[in-house]
Amino acid sequence: MPDTRSVICAGVVVADHISLPISHLPRSGELVPADDLILSVGGCASNAAICLARMGMQPRICGRIGNDYFGRFISEALIEQGVDVRGLLVDPVLSTSQTLIINVRGEDRRFVHTFGANRNLLVSDLNAQVHPAPRVLYLGGYLILPGIDPESLARTFAELRAQGTFIVLDVATPGRGDYLDYLLPVLPHTDLFLPNSDEAEFMLDETDPVKQADQFRKMGARRVVITLGDEGAISISDQLRVRLGVFPIPFVDASGGGDAFDAGYIAGLLRGHDELGCLTLASAIGASCVRAVGTTTGVFTGAEADRFIAEHTLAVNSL
Repeated sequence: MPDTRSVICAGVVVADHISLPISHLPRSGELVPADDLILSVGGCASNAAICLARMGMQPRICGRIGNDYFGRFISEALIEQGVDVRGLLVDPVLSTSQTLIINVRGEDRRFVHTFGANRNLLVSDLNAQVHPAPRVLYLGGYLILPGIDPESLARTFAELRAQGTFIVLDVATPGRGDYLDYLLPVLPHTDLFLPNSDEAEFMLDETDPVKQADQFRKMGARRVVITLGDEGAISISDQLRVRLGVFPIPFVDASGGGDAFDAGYIAGLLRGHDELGCLTLASAIGASCVRAVGTTTGVFTGAEADRFIAEHTLAVNSL
């Protein structure tokens, strides 16, 4: 039986407005029809929590929403999905974060975003949720959470690791910047660091994913996975240095794929899988996400993932 004990998903919480693929971006004054416009829960923390709940885990979310319709929508939707929302705080000042996601056939997605209440998420908000210490703590969207002080976060990570918590960190980066002051205090207390290759390039000014992973390891992260979209992933730790392929699955929408990968890895940890087993489950859950529009709509349940993995082979090559 998997260990379904507490896992906390902290970080970015968003209300997503998603258009099904349209033929082209509208010109000034033009109306372009879409088959549907979808309101859904998004953001790293929300997506990971929903994916984990679908796989039979018992996640709690830690984040901030506004005192508005979209905040209430997020809270109600998370509860319906089986997520514990006791750590979902209503910000007294800022509105709920929202993203407009525009899908155009044959093109990459476009995003229009307001940061909203995510700006005010604090390490103290997280500290209030970690008693007793969770089996796994996931923080998603680090680097676009200005209220998160890196030194305070490092202390929290260190204290939780001393109590047996496995620390998982993912980031979001709007572009190139000086991020090392935010990473260097935190990575030595991080068990698993999961940036994608574009984010890693923005942080390091390095394009080779293997070199990216090695640099983050030198900064102190114990395991580093660099996700590469439809080209798979690079995973490096003391025990494993591999390049992963991708599972074959029809592509519809990439939204949330990285968050689903993260959740699959965490589910593997809670199931007691070894490192390669965690990566395999992560790859399957990440692949399932892209088969439907939305960040969590297409994600496998635990049983669906197990059947899929039994019927398909993931390419794994040593580095």
